[in-house]
Amino acid sequence: MSTLIDIQGLNVAFPGHQAVSGLDLRVRAGETLALVGESGCGKSTTALALLGLLPRHARTSGRILFEGRDLLALPERQRCALRGDRIAMIFQEPMTSLNPVLTLGEQIGEALRLHRGATARAARQRAIELLDLVRVPEPQRRVDDYPHLLSGGQRQRAMIAAAIACEPALLVADEPTTALDVTVQAQILRLLDDLRAELGMGLLLITHDLAVVGDWADRVAVMVAGEKVEEGLASVLLSQPHHPYTRGLLGASLRLDDATHYRQRRLPEIRTRLDPASGRPVFGLVTPPRVAAANDPAVPDAHPLLQVRDLRVNYPTRQGVKTAVDGVSFQIERGETLGLVGESGCGKSTLSRTLVRLLAPSSGSILLRGADTARLTKRDLAAYRQSVQMIFQDPYASLNPRHSVNDILQAALRIHHVDDRHERRRRIAHILDAVGLPQAALARYPSEFSGGQRQRIGIARALVLRPALVICDEPVSALDVSVQAQILNLLVDLKAEFGLSYLFISHDLSVVHYLADRVLVMNAGRIVEEGPNATLWREARHPYTRSLIEALPRGLAGAGETLRRIA
Repeated sequence: MSTLIDIQGLNVAFPGHQAVSGLDLRVRAGETLALVGESGCGKSTTALALLGLLPRHARTSGRILFEGRDLLALPERQRCALRGDRIAMIFQEPMTSLNPVLTLGEQIGEALRLHRGATARAARQRAIELLDLVRVPEPQRRVDDYPHLLSGGQRQRAMIAAAIACEPALLVADEPTTALDVTVQAQILRLLDDLRAELGMGLLLITHDLAVVGDWADRVAVMVAGEKVEEGLASVLLSQPHHPYTRGLLGASLRLDDATHYRQRRLPEIRTRLDPASGRPVFGLVTPPRVAAANDPAVPDAHPLLQVRDLRVNYPTRQGVKTAVDGVSFQIERGETLGLVGESGCGKSTLSRTLVRLLAPSSGSILLRGADTARLTKRDLAAYRQSVQMIFQDPYASLNPRHSVNDILQAALRIHHVDDRHERRRRIAHILDAVGLPQAALARYPSEFSGGQRQRIGIARALVLRPALVICDEPVSALDVSVQAQILNLLVDLKAEFGLSYLFISHDLSVVHYLADRVLVMNAGRIVEEGPNATLWREARHPYTRSLIEALPRGLAGAGETLRRIA
């Protein structure tokens, strides 16, 4: 295969920060190269450099040779002619990348009008064909829809349709499936692989999911702190990693076929220190000791901590009333972690918001320690919410950017009438220490923290009220694999320290497999299967549960012995 793009000694610097250092990378026509690393390692910066989309204050050097031309040396007019035509990009978040005031047909047809001179009518017809190619249902109708009317998976497919409109030679996919359900993820990755083969294009797949790499990539390059530290065939690198950082990523990765459970051991964490001689980062993998109390089984009581009976939640639509939660019943014991899995739109988040009474149930009952709380007065609702708290999926969106950490935690306590300021300070100091944040963090704002640190702040806000039950709504889905391991270990520690129960909601079956005692599977507003965590994944009865399991990427299955050795 001929070399399609050849990156030679790429450096990208921002004021006060070197984002990419001396990167060499090649993508051949017809192959998939995975670029792997965690947030901040320089993956997306490299992609933006390829497309010429870096901000003006970025300083670049080196060479990016594409079809014999150095992209960094081309004038902007010529780079514009390539962008969207010969080189295209799929961004991580389609909702923020698609224009909300333009229809799908207008956005997909834009490249055809600009680069191919197509008429509006011809561009619309081709947009329908492209939507059909990427398997968006009813493309003739959807072509006139706006992005907000589509599901997450459908929006991602629409973005892919726009990216391949001119049949590019190189397609850059920046974390294209991070926020998608496991079945949708499998569909999108298979679609990209089919398009790569059909169009003969090179695919640069940017991801931090090593299982996806094992399934879909030909070669893989690993980046850390702006540098490439390892590169090779995907099958070889995942089974024989050489660099400590790569071994750390493998060791921190979860798999459904691994028997690892929080009651047996903690997850390995990547630890970084600076070598005093060279000043360079040195990576190691550390498995923290298990907290003894975390091994205690859930405690059966006269009344379950939480009991949900025949819960229904309806909401009005233009077509009539839609039932989001349809006759759901379950219970959570004191000290238990109940996992809840299902795809987007199945009712998981509606259920969680109803349990914390952000939404009102249409019918049914919610019993906390035997008392029905489904129709509490506003006054009594405050006391209930103090006992049932929530950790949200996006720690940045759920924290007020204008409030310091101290303001955020103080407000939570004041709202729930912890009026003594000395008591508030004592609780805040204790919870910051418990979640592993320094006291100096109190004066800082959410934007000054990493994603993992922001999630720790969200956890602190929930636990500072000393709840009995914490509802975790996709709390690690937006985090890198090593940060995910840290947060999951933290949740295990906090459960032991504070005697918590969890309802842990996720579309990542491997995470639920590690953290849950029992599991509920939800589909179309109903619980379709329930069972002990130890056996449900091996003995799934419902076709929907089996379809979720079958859609999981298997790229790390062959690295099982390597993972055990690393851990």
